Amino acid sequence: MPRDQLVNNWVSARFPGQSVRITPASADASFRRYFRLGFADGSTAILMDAPPDREDCRPFVKVAGLLADAGLVAPRVLDQDLDQGLLLLTDLGRVGYLEAFQAEPGLADTLMRPLLDVLVKWQLASRPGVLPPYDRALLRRELDLFPEWFVGRHLGRSLSDDETAIVETTFRFLIDAALAQPKVFVHRDFMPRNLMVVESEASLTPGVIDFQDAVYGPIAYDVVSLFRDAFISWEEEQEIDWVVRYWEKARAAGLPVRADFGEFWRDYELMGLQRHLKVLGIFCRLKYRDGKERYIADLPRFLAYARKVSERYLALKPFLSLLDTLEGRSEEVGYTF
Repeated sequence: MPRDQLVNNWVSARFPGQSVRITPASADASFRRYFRLGFADGSTAILMDAPPDREDCRPFVKVAGLLADAGLVAPRVLDQDLDQGLLLLTDLGRVGYLEAFQAEPGLADTLMRPLLDVLVKWQLASRPGVLPPYDRALLRRELDLFPEWFVGRHLGRSLSDDETAIVETTFRFLIDAALAQPKVFVHRDFMPRNLMVVESEASLTPGVIDFQDAVYGPIAYDVVSLFRDAFISWEEEQEIDWVVRYWEKARAAGLPVRADFGEFWRDYELMGLQRHLKVLGIFCRLKYRDGKERYIADLPRFLAYARKVSERYLALKPFLSLLDTLEGRSEEVGYTF
């Protein structure tokens, strides 16, 4: 049965005799779809359609419970049909943080600061053995998307033996740095597009969505996901201010961040490079495998992030040269007389 028909049938069976309006709620990079259900009394709910041969709803249900236990605002599961891949969820509204930042740039600091508290509360709820580990194998699988989809498929390049050696050395360096960090719950996509300004609250209350891929891993991961985002960038002075504020809150709360901010900033930057290389691969895969073209427009943003970090650390200089080669940048040589 087509998924659209399945959704309609399920809603009709779940709400017999009621007039329920079904409209698309949001687009997603995965195979999940979200619909907003509108009821005669004006209330709404969200229906998540996750084909069970492509997606598993159980992690979503589990992490929703963890977020609720942490006292955070996240969709509550009202009903579930795991066999058919359908979840009925509470509706957090229509205003996402990405849209809010874009609509009111002058309010960015006011909007961002409550997110620091949300992140700290999420991390304080952490305990080992609850979520899958963000281990070496997973970190490596993510990084391998870069040579496969960005270099091989998007650029149409095959790496030479020397270039492959540079990639291997860089990947080991980034993975070792990630595994050396203290571990907490990691949302894994804690970015403005997955954060909601909850309309039902009088105060500014962030809501958290798209959390089904959460793991237990490096403490800097969600921090860099928030401030070096896929769809919006910030001036570095503002970025550093926010990261310092997070770091101060985290230390005051007893989270295991580095005692020296410079060391935490290094964790943050190297973790960001791992994420951004992964996303370069994912966005290319979305285009060439899944036919989702729009993500490819943000590749320059991620290359800029990758270059900025690679310029700052001696161990990454060979990788910076490789990026120059891949982007077709010729080395500029200057002479002083």
